Amino acid sequence: MPLDVEVLRSEIRKVYADVATDPEKGYHFHTGPVYAHERLGYPQELLDRVPAEVSASFAGVGNPFSLGPILPGEVVLDIGCGAGIDSFIAAGLVGSTGQAIGLDMTDAMLEKATTWQQRLGLRQFEFRKGLAEEIPLDDSSVDLVISNGVINLTPDKARVFREVHRVLKPGGRLQVADITVQKEIPAAAKEDVAIWTA
Repeated sequence: MPLDVEVLRSEIRKVYADVATDPEKGYHFHTGPVYAHERLGYPQELLDRVPAEVSASFAGVGNPFSLGPILPGEVVLDIGCGAGIDSFIAAGLVGSTGQAIGLDMTDAMLEKATTWQQRLGLRQFEFRKGLAEEIPLDDSSVDLVISNGVINLTPDKARVFREVHRVLKPGGRLQVADITVQKEIPAAAKEDVAIWTA
């Protein structure tokens, strides 16, 4: 049976809605700021800028900030931002003259991110609902795209990268931390939603 993309997205949303509301429940992946610092190398001073409730729902797989600097005044897009830990960090790095935009498809994550952004009165960033395959931004509008453990969950990775290319300004950068495989995945595994979300 071919992969039903809407069923896949629905199941992914369920998993990450749980991470938003119950980050310590126990998942097949690590969560939280201690993991981000000790296992992925996030500097503690960056994590300290993020509300504890936001960083608790962190579920990334690497550290996109280790791949290059983020400069004041830049526009940064965080694809699959979740509760917003990387977006909060990026917003701090770009400062009041820049902008950070978090993009996610899971309502519970976006609600958590937006609540804390509004509570703190941070104006240099925003959160938007959307898909990595259909980024709701103008062409050539972003200096840097970051993503952390999300592109592996998208069924059409080529389309994601076309969208990234479209929204990046000339000379723009992409800093991705993700899961990769070194051999072809069997067709049956690619079509099994349980494997995608397990």
